[in-house]
Amino acid sequence: MDADNQEPWYRRALRWGQTNLTEIDPARYDADWWRGYWRRTRVQGVIINAGGIVTYYPSRYELQHRAEHLADRDLYGEIVTAAREEGLAVLARMDSNRAHEPFYVEHPDWFAVDADGRPYRAGDLYVACVNSPYYQDYLPDVLTEIIERSQPDGFADNSWSGLPNTSICYCGFCRTGFRAAAGESLPARRDWDDPAFRQWIKWNYARRVEIWDLNNRTTQAAGGEHCLWLGMNGGHVEHQARAFRDFRAIGERSPIVMLDHQGRRDGGSFSANSEAGKLIHGLVGWRTLIPESTALYGNGRPTFRLGSKPEAEARLWALEGFAAGIQPWWHHIGAFHEDRRQYQTAEPLFSWHEANQDYLVDREPIATVGVLWSQDCVDFFGRDSASTKITLPREGVVQALIRARIPYRPVHVDDLAREAAALDAIVVPNLGALSDAQCAAIRDFTAAGGGLVITGESSRFDEWGDPRPDFGLADVIGAHATGSHHGTDDVAAASWETWAEHTYLRLPPAPRSDDAGPRPQEPVVPVERHPVLAGFEGTDVLPFAGRIEVVTVDDGAEIPITLVPPFPIYPPETSWMRRPSSGVPGLVLRDHGAGRVAYLAADLDRCFGRDGQPDHGRLLANLVRWSARDQLPITVEGTGTLDVQLYRQDDRLICHLVNLTATGTGRAPVHEFIPVGPFRLTVRTPARAGRVRSLVTGAELAAEIEDGQVAFGLDRVVDHEVLVIETA
Repeated sequence: MDADNQEPWYRRALRWGQTNLTEIDPARYDADWWRGYWRRTRVQGVIINAGGIVTYYPSRYELQHRAEHLADRDLYGEIVTAAREEGLAVLARMDSNRAHEPFYVEHPDWFAVDADGRPYRAGDLYVACVNSPYYQDYLPDVLTEIIERSQPDGFADNSWSGLPNTSICYCGFCRTGFRAAAGESLPARRDWDDPAFRQWIKWNYARRVEIWDLNNRTTQAAGGEHCLWLGMNGGHVEHQARAFRDFRAIGERSPIVMLDHQGRRDGGSFSANSEAGKLIHGLVGWRTLIPESTALYGNGRPTFRLGSKPEAEARLWALEGFAAGIQPWWHHIGAFHEDRRQYQTAEPLFSWHEANQDYLVDREPIATVGVLWSQDCVDFFGRDSASTKITLPREGVVQALIRARIPYRPVHVDDLAREAAALDAIVVPNLGALSDAQCAAIRDFTAAGGGLVITGESSRFDEWGDPRPDFGLADVIGAHATGSHHGTDDVAAASWETWAEHTYLRLPPAPRSDDAGPRPQEPVVPVERHPVLAGFEGTDVLPFAGRIEVVTVDDGAEIPITLVPPFPIYPPETSWMRRPSSGVPGLVLRDHGAGRVAYLAADLDRCFGRDGQPDHGRLLANLVRWSARDQLPITVEGTGTLDVQLYRQDDRLICHLVNLTATGTGRAPVHEFIPVGPFRLTVRTPARAGRVRSLVTGAELAAEIEDGQVAFGLDRVVDHEVLVIETA
């Protein structure tokens, strides 16, 4: 690394590599080849297996299991020496929450047990308890030993947080510790309504933060101010909650975030990676680096540890990361592979990153729409159904914004006041559990002129998930809870013949022309439609098949959508609307203070996340545009699915376009890129714009500059495009 640069390593190392050693690698590690691979892929830091479950050096702690064929060799130390000769930063990799049977036999009280005293197992290994001396004393001693031997820059550990929230440990240390903290016995079972269980959840979060602080005190005492213990963290809030990792508290402590978010799950969207980057930067700031462990293995399924992931699949995941300020980190499992195709993916990607790195860091997003989130809401409202209650509604909103090419930023609900000045509108996607203070922040934002799109049961419960008599934001949304609902939030689990899957939403009737379809027997009285219904001129109903909250509505609010109750669908002769309309509101629109408010009683955000019905996505995007008064920083016209991100950096704007069209044409993994275009882009800028150039093709684009905006054409996008707009 550049010795003249005085910033610490965690500000300088932008590209990382990791050969995740297996137990047989001491017999087959080709040091010269891997050293050459570091050079070809332009890495500035490496993660090297040190200790924990398996140790790759001759530790004085005999209960650390030595890798097969290691004997007295220090393979870890050899790789550290080579990395230092190459000028690379070094993180020692730990995997420390499990141990082999000899360790368990020696210290059975250090390991987690269930209510019957049986140890929790992960395969052949035993799971250590986070409240035992294993975490409090033993692991800090191991960290100190590693620092004394090799002076790494820091540590990473991807399994540091112990048992997930689905399991309760009843070991002696947990019983004593919980009673001291909460004044009562451990909960007998998982029960979100049990005050003891709720306290147990909070107590476990606090313990993981204590471990984070303990390990950093240890590494900094032994290795100096910049020797950091960094754990690893996932990129999905629901998964972080399951592991008791408090994203916000960890973010406050992290000068760099080592992100273990290796690829999309179950054929989900690549945009999940840009979502993770934006969410984490919202916590830690946009100057903090976020290297991400990107698996180059998988071959369509992550379980194929030794197969090569298709290049297009790995590349699009990484490019979405670049678009959200994530840095690349290649990851191979094992030091030898018969499927050598995985070695071809990183070099062109990392070389492009090196050539353009100045444009990919130290910048601020220009996104005037915020999507609120809360980890507490995942726990205390989502409970054991977080995927349905929290994740799907959020994914529906995010996908609707992406398809509409509306840049957005994730905003933690407790940070709304801090972020408010940069936002024209916020979306609250079914955040059922909100505190009074969080409701007040949303109320203040809207009263001051901010737009609000709020859905489902948002604010219906307090921060513990206990129901309120009415919405906490009833005065803002102009609607009041009745405690009942129609439909279900889980129709995917029902038979296709069930009536619940055959509900619709009714729009005000529109004028009909003679050639628009058969004419009804009774005359239709046209009603002028609200702007949020733009694009639905050809229909008076929308498919629904979701859950709708039954609410009463204040005078003066508009109700442009109502429920069509369910009716039989099989046999076909029975498929006709028994009640073509109802008085059940699906959408409520009103003003609050200087702001515009849209309350969706119908869970179209969850439906869009589940089904991808285009009508649902269009309506969600319309509501955001209306609430924001169309004050959007960029418009992109043309055909194709693009994830659009816009940033400000010094005297220039930087626009990322990632082509996600290929992800919608078949099952994962992506086989090839499908070029799209041409496009017409219009970008708002308070300063006078100058030239526009592409960092992908190197071409300069002809631009039209007037009235505080710059407009230009773009012929096509293959996998991605990054455009630099110089401003004065």
